[in-house]
Amino acid sequence: MSAPALEGTAELDRRHLQAAVDLAASNVTDGGGPFGALVVLDGAVVATGQNRVTRDVDPTAHAEVQAIRAACRVLGTFSLAGATLYSSCEPCPMCLASALWARVDRVLFAADRHDAARGGFDDLAFYDLFATDRSLWSVRIEQQRGAGAAAPFDAWLAAAARVAY
Repeated sequence: MSAPALEGTAELDRRHLQAAVDLAASNVTDGGGPFGALVVLDGAVVATGQNRVTRDVDPTAHAEVQAIRAACRVLGTFSLAGATLYSSCEPCPMCLASALWARVDRVLFAADRHDAARGGFDDLAFYDLFATDRSLWSVRIEQQRGAGAAAPFDAWLAAAARVAY
């Protein structure tokens, strides 16, 4: 019998969340942001991620995105169905959307958006923004639908070798 089967889900969750928090704390020590994440499948850690935004000069290099990218590379697939994403903090909207696109089954987190806001991070502001009508946003979001706007989707639908996701 494998080790994960010997332990209860609650204990595995506690250990994996603690590992995510430990990754976040060590990342701060190494000069990074206070975020860490794990992708776990069948009780085993597939990949980890730490916030690399400032190190990599990449605003998308959040811990959860890093862990998802690494897990997909390890598993050779863009679907993480059956996996759990453990995060040291409630995923921001981008990271939550990434988890949804990756088809993870579950997201567990330790700290929340209010803790992140206290630390000076925009998570809470972005959640508030998404709950606001777009006409009130400081960034303009507009559509300009020209001729052929849907052509890429027509080509996609006509492609016999497309991989559905």
